[in-house]
Amino acid sequence: MAPGALSLAGFFLVWSLAAWWANDPDVPSPLAVAAFMAREASTGELFFHLAVTLARVIAAFAISMVVGTALGLLMGQKRTVDRVLDPWLILLINMPALVLIVLCYIWIGLSEAAAITAVALNKIPNVVITLREGARALDPKLAEMARVYRFSRLTTARHVVLPQLQPYLAAASRSGLALIWKIVLVVELLGRSNGVGFQIHLYFQLFDVTAILGYAFAFVAVMLVIEYTLVQPLETRLTRWRAKPA
Repeated sequence: MAPGALSLAGFFLVWSLAAWWANDPDVPSPLAVAAFMAREASTGELFFHLAVTLARVIAAFAISMVVGTALGLLMGQKRTVDRVLDPWLILLINMPALVLIVLCYIWIGLSEAAAITAVALNKIPNVVITLREGARALDPKLAEMARVYRFSRLTTARHVVLPQLQPYLAAASRSGLALIWKIVLVVELLGRSNGVGFQIHLYFQLFDVTAILGYAFAFVAVMLVIEYTLVQPLETRLTRWRAKPA
């Protein structure tokens, strides 16, 4: 933990020196940003908007992982399906996120369903590509062994397929969280009346850099907590079978 803590301290030190040297409201110090966050937290505004954005992130993440994993496995195992769906995949992966967001708002309306759909559509292609490669990398000998020993489908999925897919699922999940929350902010900026993205847009109109950084760092802190308390411990638990005995 020491190198990480020293690196973080160095970041805040450089930031503080830059703010002191600039001596400009557009370059606030870490203490000014922290003071703003404390004020927003005391009124409840900060926690409300963080919770709204986090709920959207969780909903879009769940949808994209379920749909993307199913399609990725299907395309990785069925060559005909892969040939049929590959042009759609290429189209979606190269479609700008902003275009999908705007189209969802136009076609579905300025609603939660449109916001979550737009975010999920932007993430699903990445999950499909990652899991398709994982499905292609499955060891056929292990599948044959499962058939010889007459494993049930559930047992095969749990003890043969999932351990091989775990690195691909972990990669899709980790990159998904980082990508989804950034797209959620854009979605909120364009068509929602609450959330971190809406607040950033509001304070952008007021040219309040302190508030913008306050909300940005608040949500980054939330995502770091999720990373270190949920994602990494879960990944360690799922990969414990790889640990070699001393």
